[in-house]
Amino acid sequence: MTEYERSRTMPAQPEHVFDQAANIDQLNAWLPDDLHVEAAGLPAVTVHEDRTDEDMAALLRARREQMRLEWGTRGRSSYTGWLQVAGIDSGASEVTVHLSFFDDSHDPGEQAVAGALDTSLRRLEEQVRLRVDHAAG
Repeated sequence: MTEYERSRTMPAQPEHVFDQAANIDQLNAWLPDDLHVEAAGLPAVTVHEDRTDEDMAALLRARREQMRLEWGTRGRSSYTGWLQVAGIDSGASEVTVHLSFFDDSHDPGEQAVAGALDTSLRRLEEQVRLRVDHAAG
């Protein structure tokens, strides 16, 4: 098993960050470009991975009371992950994403995963800023 984790501070209340991260209609706006999620009756989703050109049955659960998203493949244990939002001082939030790969064929490697996580967190922050700026203006 291989695990990866990245965090990013975002200048928004944790509720705003979590609501944006958990919005099923906006997932593809911040997830890595090569992953595409389609809701199939939550918590069931289908994930298409461009790298392998595979569609995989998966689960996605939002636990608002914990400010946590959890996901993983169904039927076979290829990978799981979670996103946790925590409030920090002055109305900011820290977002942590953790991935665990149980099947080496689905692990694109440390450099690729680190880049994808960093890009995803940056894109999530952009989506949060747009949402907060739009709500304020």
